[in-house]
Amino acid sequence: MVKYILVCGGVISGIGKGVIASSTGLTLKAAGLKVTAIKIDPYMNIDAGTMAPTEHGEVYVLNDGGETDLDLGNYERYLDVSLNKDNNVTTGKVYSHVIDRERKGDYLGKTVQIIPHLTNAIQDWIERVSKIPVDGTGEEPDVCIIELGGTVGDIESMPFVEAMRQFQFRVGHDNFALIYVSLIPVVGGEQKTKPTQAGVRDLRGLGLLPDLIACRCTDTLLTATMEKVSMFCHVSPKQVLGVHNVSSTYHVPLLLQQQGMLDFLKKRLNLGEVTINDKFKKKGEEFMGRWKALTVGQERLFDTVSIVLVGKYTTLEDSYMSVVKALEHASMRCGRKLELQWVDSSDLEPHTQISNPVKFHDAWSALCSAKGIIVPGGFGHRGTEGMISAVKWAREQHVPFLGICLGFQVAVIEWARNVCGLEGANSAELVPDTPHPVICFMPEISKTHMGGTMRLGLRPTIFQDHTESSKLRRLYGSDQVAWERHRHRYEVEPKYVEQLESKKGLRFVGKDERGERMQMLELDDHPYFVALQAHPEFCSRPLNPSPPFLGLIAAACGANVLTEQIGQNENGGYVDPHPEESKVVPESEAYTEQAKGKKQSIEGVIRVRGEVDGDLQQREEQLEGVAINGDA
Repeated sequence: MVKYILVCGGVISGIGKGVIASSTGLTLKAAGLKVTAIKIDPYMNIDAGTMAPTEHGEVYVLNDGGETDLDLGNYERYLDVSLNKDNNVTTGKVYSHVIDRERKGDYLGKTVQIIPHLTNAIQDWIERVSKIPVDGTGEEPDVCIIELGGTVGDIESMPFVEAMRQFQFRVGHDNFALIYVSLIPVVGGEQKTKPTQAGVRDLRGLGLLPDLIACRCTDTLLTATMEKVSMFCHVSPKQVLGVHNVSSTYHVPLLLQQQGMLDFLKKRLNLGEVTINDKFKKKGEEFMGRWKALTVGQERLFDTVSIVLVGKYTTLEDSYMSVVKALEHASMRCGRKLELQWVDSSDLEPHTQISNPVKFHDAWSALCSAKGIIVPGGFGHRGTEGMISAVKWAREQHVPFLGICLGFQVAVIEWARNVCGLEGANSAELVPDTPHPVICFMPEISKTHMGGTMRLGLRPTIFQDHTESSKLRRLYGSDQVAWERHRHRYEVEPKYVEQLESKKGLRFVGKDERGERMQMLELDDHPYFVALQAHPEFCSRPLNPSPPFLGLIAAACGANVLTEQIGQNENGGYVDPHPEESKVVPESEAYTEQAKGKKQSIEGVIRVRGEVDGDLQQREEQLEGVAINGDA
């Protein structure tokens, strides 16, 4: 029987439920348990795919192409697992599911209502997904962490709260625990507990009782405050945890462990009845040991590395959450503290010099002093000329550079304009009537529907012949294939590839399985200049940094550090984080004449969905039949 831990919050949103949920899972994993996670987002959207990054933070992409909330990134990074799109539940998804069933007549003519039909659908969804293996072992998880987004009391979250109230009885008291995350504000120098008291009262009124209260505060939770929360919220003092601001969120699992969270959950959920494999227990202990070494080591770092992020959505730092985390992971591997400067790409453009000279000067000052430059993904025309200027500076001044998705595309545009002499070269997305559309709209993508219509999910990149000396390939362990997650509608126009590569220096070192899509580029005569159409930041882990990010940080630290890290990755320092069952590409057509004569599958390297036994499609069909409450 899977054990369930619900994490919900009160007082304000954005309080840190995601980090606490992930840290709880990590603590349990360190004890040898197999852990999965589910995020509930009460918004009406089917998924996060159509949301602007400045609206809800970054859109996180999973192996199966699911576009989800950024908290799933936290789960994957902390737990070192690979989740799927069903691990993110939204109001839109559940309503769509119930309405679809109603249209099929599954409710046998009954009046379809929030209770019981919607709440039952939520419970069935959670119970089904909680049983799906996510850690590559193929075994059912022991514990499922469920995070309920928003704030208890929100109108949109009420069906989910009611579903969880019912769910605790469905699975039984020994299999369901609740962590309530609340804010302890400081007013006049005093830690105030009234908001927490009110929030717990509301929660109890809805039929849910907190087993642990995680008190978010700026400074260490005082003993008197803890006792007051204990007294007025009807829990023992050991059930009140202080989660104060720390220098890094990587300290939170250790903070929770020090306060006895694991011991409490072992008793509360009767985890002693769970059979723990000795191999998993040993692996968990090693994992926690490495985690402690990582966090303690980070505090002792003195040397810094300065990176400038040139982006479109810098007004909300959560827009680039995974990019920042990937930079942090790489910096820790290189033994450096990350100094990240944010530059709005629009501030680098000539019009800003006229409208706001100070912003223009500050942006260029930051860019010119950077030891490394990264241009991440984005959509739309705004700020792209500033990105192109940043790429030109990095290329000409030999500053280490990493381009991701749109950053890859603007690197191609800059090379086409300034090296190949293609005047006015641009992307068909940015300037539809450009004389040289070196970036084109992908032929198979819908032009009428936005949600879920891009090239999404895990895809392979094949390193081309004679790329053995490529820095990027060597960072991937010198393997023939690199698997990364994609999210884009536009790509390099195949007709321009020969012309772009004709000028010595640039080469598309990595292409798709048929060789018609350009997916990685690299400059030869440069300390480190690489760009990827994929989003490698989504697959970075604290203990297993993303290779392109590691290369950028290492090159920014110096050529000798880059050489050292390349050597380390070539000798097992990089481990592919993706389970083998995820490495299956969807069947597709060839769109260029050159590619039409090539098979999509590559013997022993690339499998195509539907052509092999036990592939992803069959696995999904099997999972649909996972027994719930004993029913097939």
